[in-house]
Amino acid sequence: MSTTTQAENPPLIVVLGAAGFVGSAVLRELAQHPVRVRAVSRRPTPVPADARAHIDVVRADLTEPGRMAAAVAGADVVIHALAFLEGASTWRIADGDPAAERVHVGLMRDLLRTLADNTDTGTGTGTGTGTGEPPVVLFTGSVTAAGDFDKDVLDGTEPDRPKGYYERLKLEAERLLLAADAAGTVRGACLRLTTLYGYSAASTARDKGIVSTMTRRAVAGEPLTMWHDGSVRRDLLHVDDVARAFWAAIGYIDALRGRHWLVGTGDGVPLGDVFTRVTGLVAEQTGKDPVPLVSVKPPEYAEVSDFRSVRVDSSAFRAATGWQPRVTLDEGLRWTTQFCTSGRETTVS
Repeated sequence: MSTTTQAENPPLIVVLGAAGFVGSAVLRELAQHPVRVRAVSRRPTPVPADARAHIDVVRADLTEPGRMAAAVAGADVVIHALAFLEGASTWRIADGDPAAERVHVGLMRDLLRTLADNTDTGTGTGTGTGTGEPPVVLFTGSVTAAGDFDKDVLDGTEPDRPKGYYERLKLEAERLLLAADAAGTVRGACLRLTTLYGYSAASTARDKGIVSTMTRRAVAGEPLTMWHDGSVRRDLLHVDDVARAFWAAIGYIDALRGRHWLVGTGDGVPLGDVFTRVTGLVAEQTGKDPVPLVSVKPPEYAEVSDFRSVRVDSSAFRAATGWQPRVTLDEGLRWTTQFCTSGRETTVS
């Protein structure tokens, strides 16, 4: 496709879940590029200021009949960032919860069925790509889909043995997408993401992850509690780097399609060190004494994965796309604590 054609009729990228934690970060990234964006969410979706992209906002509950077809009509690219948002966490959900299954798996089925029907009738893609190829679908997967594993570093070659309901639903949705890619109705890939965290100055969605949860407690003057001795390690990836990973994946979809790819920093950091840094930053920014960090007995709902260290080898994704994380952990923690101590977090949902 010529540069002139792309400039005159840029591709249409649909972000499903555009008001969510990941979706809003992806929207901010896309806003920096000369593309067309349709931002779809149940909730109001703030549009980034000074956007280069042309952004249309569609407010819709995609679980309602017929909504998916309208949401993705004419799409060249669909970024599936939908999440089940009941309760304090997006991943601790009751086993067998039908509403969670509808969001995580049912909406993927709806999306793929819609795109397949459009492909059959010749109305599947927008006019921006000019290639006549099936639309691109990128899915926000999770490294936890691998389930139990007996090695310190995940690289994507592990057999999938998920135990938790959230992990099983994520894997089922991923397999539906890759089957559609094999059938030729979409060009699909799954980015399996490590533990995400973080705010930046332009954030518009609430982070329900462990780092921001602990930051909120520190700001409130509450002790930070751990279910272990602090030695458990996590590979923490700032959400802005996740957004850049999805932008990179769009440009290299022919190299990525048909499989999952692990995305992380490659560094496993002890959570005790992370939380100690959080307490220090909050104290520095508020002028108060650091809150204590204490170990407590794990609750009954704690899972084996809560006590397992994780580090992610994303060298395959980096080699295929040229992506690499830019936000250092210290930088990301400082942005996150500043966002919370300034009171800005109370303005997002």
